[in-house]
Amino acid sequence: MSIWFDSRDLRYKDPFGAVSCGAEVRFALGSDEPLEECCLLVRQEFAGLERELPLSPSGDGWCGVLTAPAEPELIWYAFRVRRPDGSLLWLGRNGCGGEADRQRWQLTVYEPTHTPDWFGRGVTYQIFPDRFCRLAVPDGHGMVGQRLVHQRWDDTPQWRPDKAGEIRNNDYFGGSLLGIISKLDYLQSLSVSTLYLCPIFEADSNHRYNTADYRRIDPMLGTEEDFRQLCREAHRRGIRVLLDGVFNHTGSNSRYFNAEGFYPELGAAQSQDSLYFDWYSFHPWPTDYDAWWGVRTLPAVNEEAPTYRDFIVRSQDSVVRHWLRQGADGWRLDVADELPDDFIAEIRQAMEAEKPDSFLLGEVWEDGSNKIAYSHRRRYLLGRETHGLMNYPFRTAALAWLRGGDASDFRRDMEEIRENYPPAAFHSGLNILGTHDTPRLLTMLGAARTPESKDDRATYHLSPEELDMGLARLRLGALLLYSFPGSPTVFYGDEAGVQGFEDPLNRGTYPWGREDPALLAYFRQLGALRKQRVSLQCGDIGYLYAVGGGLVLRRQSEDEVTVAAMNAGMQPLELSIPWSGALAKDALTGQQFFARNGMLRLTLPPVGGVLLV
Repeated sequence: MSIWFDSRDLRYKDPFGAVSCGAEVRFALGSDEPLEECCLLVRQEFAGLERELPLSPSGDGWCGVLTAPAEPELIWYAFRVRRPDGSLLWLGRNGCGGEADRQRWQLTVYEPTHTPDWFGRGVTYQIFPDRFCRLAVPDGHGMVGQRLVHQRWDDTPQWRPDKAGEIRNNDYFGGSLLGIISKLDYLQSLSVSTLYLCPIFEADSNHRYNTADYRRIDPMLGTEEDFRQLCREAHRRGIRVLLDGVFNHTGSNSRYFNAEGFYPELGAAQSQDSLYFDWYSFHPWPTDYDAWWGVRTLPAVNEEAPTYRDFIVRSQDSVVRHWLRQGADGWRLDVADELPDDFIAEIRQAMEAEKPDSFLLGEVWEDGSNKIAYSHRRRYLLGRETHGLMNYPFRTAALAWLRGGDASDFRRDMEEIRENYPPAAFHSGLNILGTHDTPRLLTMLGAARTPESKDDRATYHLSPEELDMGLARLRLGALLLYSFPGSPTVFYGDEAGVQGFEDPLNRGTYPWGREDPALLAYFRQLGALRKQRVSLQCGDIGYLYAVGGGLVLRRQSEDEVTVAAMNAGMQPLELSIPWSGALAKDALTGQQFFARNGMLRLTLPPVGGVLLV
């Protein structure tokens, strides 16, 4: 006997994927033998409820309708059937078996709130501000921290520990906000619509993820007026600005903790009478305190402290509101796993009150619809917290395919994300192949090996053969990136051919005047096509082929169709794909293909692809 169910087939579950609160969901179960009884087993995780929904006979199976709860929920469901002999059988994601063996399917129930559509439609460009563009060599004297300034723009970032065995990240190259302004026309040539800046607030490190003053632009980057000018000039070019909010921890050398006494007022490390003492958790004061992952220079903040919430989000001139008023269009929440759900919800409420069309992005490295952090199921995407998440699952699946994996695995993993995420959140993902936290994309895709020592990794350059392979894979990966739902995101310099292994080797300076011109032209072309074609911006996605190295995506918005046909394999790939009309054109090269009898036949070269329109 066999029974069957496919959660991604509208014949068995309608509608597809996540549903809004109160929606009706039709379930159907197929069977090739008579059954006495069939039941849908429903567990509501947040409400702590278990219930059973009897299904009714229908054709060659059983069906029923589930009404989703009125509040956001995470539902886990399976089926139980009774055979004519009275025996019971359970059906879950892993097939039929006993009750203890079943794995339930997920049904996300979300509140249908407003999600700004500008973010997912366009191209995002991520900048590590110290390393993008400098107009003059800065002087770091008098600034917080012991700053070392590189005179040469093309130096390698310092990565060795100092004499005390610490990596201080206190070497600076002097990129600035005015430098970014000077390159806005360049970003516009890439069709960038969102500029995502790593932290720009005062801090004693070049990465600035250890905030020293949330209310002040780091003086090496510029002034608040420079930031306002950046936003004005960006907006004039149709580019919005997304800021990095590091609200889980501060720097130990900050105005609030002040462990080194740089700031005039008393910090929490100096006095229990400090205005900021209740921001931190000491055991006992002052020698032991909670810190992010135990890093002593990153004391963790107690987000439940009323004075901290007032400062960051609740007051009319809170940090979140203040920088939106200065011109920012959204926030990216660093280490969102470390932030309480209600804190994230308050940030979104404040943003919507201050600037209704602003966007809230969360840093999450896994499937954010069912993430458990610190033994707590998170609610990132249920309508009241973030609008979208960094799509690290996309990066993981794409890189695996590009380096020899099976396209069917990419499709499986991405369809699971599409099924689990609310549609607006799926189309609002920050799709990435590389970031400030990962090795450079060209190095990842080209290097035949990873040197064992960091000394060797710091001086490693791809051989001509590795470079050729890396560039071919990077171009193919970019084609996938720009063809997929969500915002295609470029980490500064990837479009120019920058190399480098892990942090801080991936944070070298942008090679102005030494870019790979062919690669840069290719990214400009992809950006222009993304900007021109609505189907690439917000169209539905379908998979026409996903086997081995071959991957064919179909995007459609009303009558406009775009097909990305790609081959990551090392051999040519012959394909036949359905095509309406007699002619197709590769938008990248202008090459034309003729269809016969509704089928388009083409041969893709190794590590190559076409974008058919």
